[in-house]
Amino acid sequence: MSDQNVIKIDFLSKRKIALVLSTILLIISIGSLANQGLKKGIDFTGGTLVEMSFVDPVELESLRGLLSTAGFEGAVVQHFGSSKEVLIRLSPNAALNTAALSNKVLSVVNTGYSHSGELRRAEFVGPQVGEELTEDGGLALLYALICILIYVTFRFEYRFALGSVAALAHDVIITLGVFSVFQFEFDLTVLAAILAVIGYSLNDTIVVFDRVRENFRKLRKGTPTEVVNISLNQTLGRTIMTSMTTLLVLIALFVLGGEIIHDFALALIIGVLVGTYSSIYVASPITLALGISKADLIIVKVDQEELDKIP
Repeated sequence: MSDQNVIKIDFLSKRKIALVLSTILLIISIGSLANQGLKKGIDFTGGTLVEMSFVDPVELESLRGLLSTAGFEGAVVQHFGSSKEVLIRLSPNAALNTAALSNKVLSVVNTGYSHSGELRRAEFVGPQVGEELTEDGGLALLYALICILIYVTFRFEYRFALGSVAALAHDVIITLGVFSVFQFEFDLTVLAAILAVIGYSLNDTIVVFDRVRENFRKLRKGTPTEVVNISLNQTLGRTIMTSMTTLLVLIALFVLGGEIIHDFALALIIGVLVGTYSSIYVASPITLALGISKADLIIVKVDQEELDKIP
């Protein structure tokens, strides 16, 4: 490949600007999470599950609108098994028990909806279960970051590990911050998306770090900053293609996937954008700031004659 065809973008010359941007986003995210927190869904707050069966296929939008008009704000309505089976998730109601709440839903549906439905089951999910899910979800994120730190330390070098974990924490905090600032609903599907963001961002960062390590050993000239810049340019095409194809799928899910998958797709879209940014402007600059150099990555060759002299 000729020099004219090689991409030469000085990414790291903008790292101070990126540092300021990331710092601002992190402060806003942490401040919002501390002040107003996340808008937790029924999975975390508890509530009532009502399963209904219909003779004909159900249009979720009209049923959801009917329940909202009847006072069941925030009700989650989704197909369950088939288009004729519907699962309705309702927020906790101190005035009504499970039986009264399910009977009220059945009455509202049979009165205002075009098709009558049959109540199959009604279950109450207590807030204690929601608290356990919150705790388990937080621990899952923490364990994932710890395992990644250990993996990258063994795979590369501890400076790379600290840079990658810092980038992952950056991605998670900003994604959660967006959900907190705009009060998008945070449920188990969004938590799953957050974990998926960690995997996506790590994969992108590992690809960059692998090329950085290779170039540190291969290029005889150049400062660490220049070597990292070359590596970022060499992996830029792969990064753009991966991010764009992933975003196309996620945007399709966001637009066409319906309300149930809406927040899941949104979390992944934010995570992919932030993760692509962080692999360039967070992970690599932090690794450089920690003092990575060629000497840390050179493979030491042991002279066989010296080994033979060892008794």
